[in-house]
This record gives sequence, C-alpha cells and structure tokens, in this order.
Amino acid sequence: LDKYTASLITGWLRKNIEGCTDPRQYGKGLTSNRSGEWRYRVGNYRVIAEIKDEQVIVLVVAIGHRSNIYEKQ
Repeated sequence: LDKYTASLITGWLRKNIEGCTDPRQYGKGLTSNRSGEWRYRVGNYRVIAEIKDEQVIVLVVAIGHRSNIYEKQ
C-alpha cells in the first residue's frame, strides 16, 4: 500500500475500532472460506480481521483493494 492509503486505513482503525467495546458494530461477518473473520470497509479498501473476544483484540489478517481482497490465497 502507498503511504496515503496506509495512513487512511490506520486512521480509520484508530478512530473507529481502537477503544470500542464491540468492534463488530463497524464490520460485517464473512462466510465461506473466510468464516469467522470480519470485514471493515475503508473507502475502496477492505480490512479483513479476526476478533478475539477475551480481550477485545482485533487482529488484521489482510488489507487490499475491494477488487481482489476476497480471492483465495
């Protein structure tokens, strides 16, 4: 990612996810091969994350453009 996009995504995560009690309210649960993971929309990019409930930890698994983030890896 270029610096601008990385800054945009980091800023969004800090503003919306950091410190919240329920990070699921900002995302959408995924299905199929990404079952158990959550998606956050940040402009044309998607942040794929796992949410650990015990300590409210959001672990970012992947970041990519919406046109190719869901392709099998």
